[in-house]
Amino acid sequence: MTPKPAAAAVRATVYGYPRQGENRELKKAVEGYWKGRVDAGALRETAAELRRSNWRQLTEAGLHEVPTGDFSYYDHVLDTSVMVGAVPDRHRAAVEADALDGYFAMARGTQDVAPLEMTKWFDTNYHHLVPELGPDTVFTADSRKQVAELKEALALGHAARPVLVGPVTYLLLAKPAQGVAPDFEPLNLLDRLIPVYAEVLADLRAAGAEWVQLDEPALVQDRTPAELDAAARAYRDLGGTTDRPKLLVASYFGRLGDALGVLAKAPVEGLALDFTESGAANLEDLAGVGGLPGKRLVAGVVNGRNVWINDYQKSLGTLGTLLGLADRVDVAASCSLLHVPLDAAAERGVDPQIARWLAFARQKAAEIAVLARGLAQGTDAVSAELAANRADLASRAGSALTRDPAVRARAAAVTDADGRRSQPYAVRTVAQRAQLGLPLLPTTTIGSFPQTSELRVARADLRAGRIDAAGYEERIKDEIREVLSFQEKAGIDVLVHGEPERNDMVQYFAEQLTGCLATEHGWVQSYGTRYVRPPVLAGDISRPEPMTVRWTTYAQAQTSQPVKGMLTGPVTMLAWSFVRDDQPLGDTARQMALALRDEVNDLEAAGTSVIQVDEPALRETLPLRAAEHAAYLAWATESFRLTTSGVRPDTQIHTHMCYAEFGDIVRAIDDLDADVISLEAARSHMQVADELAEHGYPREAGPGVWDIHSPRVPSAGEAAALLRKGLEAIPAERLWVNPDCGLKTRGWPETRASLENLVAAAREVRAELAPERS
Repeated sequence: MTPKPAAAAVRATVYGYPRQGENRELKKAVEGYWKGRVDAGALRETAAELRRSNWRQLTEAGLHEVPTGDFSYYDHVLDTSVMVGAVPDRHRAAVEADALDGYFAMARGTQDVAPLEMTKWFDTNYHHLVPELGPDTVFTADSRKQVAELKEALALGHAARPVLVGPVTYLLLAKPAQGVAPDFEPLNLLDRLIPVYAEVLADLRAAGAEWVQLDEPALVQDRTPAELDAAARAYRDLGGTTDRPKLLVASYFGRLGDALGVLAKAPVEGLALDFTESGAANLEDLAGVGGLPGKRLVAGVVNGRNVWINDYQKSLGTLGTLLGLADRVDVAASCSLLHVPLDAAAERGVDPQIARWLAFARQKAAEIAVLARGLAQGTDAVSAELAANRADLASRAGSALTRDPAVRARAAAVTDADGRRSQPYAVRTVAQRAQLGLPLLPTTTIGSFPQTSELRVARADLRAGRIDAAGYEERIKDEIREVLSFQEKAGIDVLVHGEPERNDMVQYFAEQLTGCLATEHGWVQSYGTRYVRPPVLAGDISRPEPMTVRWTTYAQAQTSQPVKGMLTGPVTMLAWSFVRDDQPLGDTARQMALALRDEVNDLEAAGTSVIQVDEPALRETLPLRAAEHAAYLAWATESFRLTTSGVRPDTQIHTHMCYAEFGDIVRAIDDLDADVISLEAARSHMQVADELAEHGYPREAGPGVWDIHSPRVPSAGEAAALLRKGLEAIPAERLWVNPDCGLKTRGWPETRASLENLVAAAREVRAELAPERS
């Protein structure tokens, strides 16, 4: 459908924008502050300049309304906890002494105080800090950050809309604080929280806000009648206050379902909905509730989570239909642009044909502006843009780069037998124990070791031509020998080579697979100051030659102890990449699995007896609605088994997962049929061990005893206490001892101390269990 010009002015806007800057200036400033090289004033000025730059970019792209409050030094959910005064007791003194240092203490912890738990933001790879609440939590309003950033934007002449995490989503994301009864429901605090939000809204109105956006993505998940009633009550009460701006309640990442009717009836002035593929049903549902008469609708028609160009004709058709369902329709991305890189134009090395198909944050802002102009003025006003867009879409659809007949034939020939080990676990474990000869409570790490400044300099020297490939490889060999030597001296049982040659656990493989495009500047925030460059999966996937065999076998030749081969699994390769949107995700996963299967088989043939295939994203990619879980888990678990099932019974297959709610996927973890799984458990106090036991998980597991996302060094006693807690759920003969995750982001001093304490803890608990074997 081609829309007629809209009667009212159409605004173009976004819900959020990448925070890091063109050269990751925020990362450098924050980490400099942590190390004492940057003072608080300089950090604040860097942040202010980045905000100014973001607003300027959005305005120059043609957007009419910019977001404020979406910028964060670390995490926007943590910012919300500060805004409502939900500071854990253990952090309160630090926050009162210095607000900025206390903020970072909540995020990262200190040597004496543990940080907040961290988990994935819905089904994205962004990590947020989990609010800790209890029946005694007292909320107090602190709107200074939100007000200051709004005033900054207004002073620069921008039409600005503050963006806050909504009260219902905030409470649904929260967990009971340590020591609080596990059946405590944070949502029960809603009536206590709403007056605090009302106070913040009043402050923002006084500061000049016409609109405030309240994000409620939790409402696109399955919600009970009580939770939907809480949402209705929250927005009845907030909407009923008089001293407030206009309220725009935003949802994204999918279909609102029953919550749409609740919000449509609420006394708020606008709703923002996802109308991309994941939220396509919102269009039908909106018509079903009678539209939004008298309200503003912000239509998310540009995909904020992927990097492919928009289909203008399709989006304008959707927008044209929506014109009859609301008083006013504005145009936006489907969610914050935090989840995509900043600027595709910076990628000078991309094949020009593929470059035509890509849209990062800057390009998406421009797309939104084009669609808003087309909606407001008619398609004739954007005829040139429509023609160019059609040509770019046709270029991609017809490109030989996207299709490989050999890959497709191999994937089509896969049988059920290809995804099953030749022997059951009970037989395999006997063979593996005989092969490996490991002690009770074997110790290992997850894979990566610190990426030192020397390694980064070596990579830079190689790129700049200051050293040749042979010189670079000698530096890698030196690093591998040092990592192995440390592990042997520390008493680690199953070693890793430390992955010094790898830039990232996904990008490293993508650079060696056909069909995958690695970017140079495509940074996306994962958590805090951790940024990754997700590859772009543009075509059919295959592995031309071995990717890890050389360095794994080199490491194994340096030691008599087993060295794990380390791979990233097919689901995580997809989850942490920008995937194709022109074929089912399961089809891409099968292609990836077959490529990785070749690598697993080659590792085994080269003498590797322990192979770890990491799948930290298995839970992350779980659809937000339960009705879609089974179909996803079927292809996700099949792709893992397809990767790993071609090996002998005495080859031990490990997998690893971190920072997710594992209880939701315990059955799927079992279906992977891995011999050993390591999982994040330190921040969640071994919760996952209980979840595995409740399910009756029959294989070996290593719930982590060291939270590697914090700089603090756990004592041997602390690690031993966690091990004993793990033993309450997992028998000693099936329990491994390991950190929560890889050590790439840690420094060598804390790594040495923490791993030595980890080994000491394992020996202490072994002695308690079997003195004669310790």
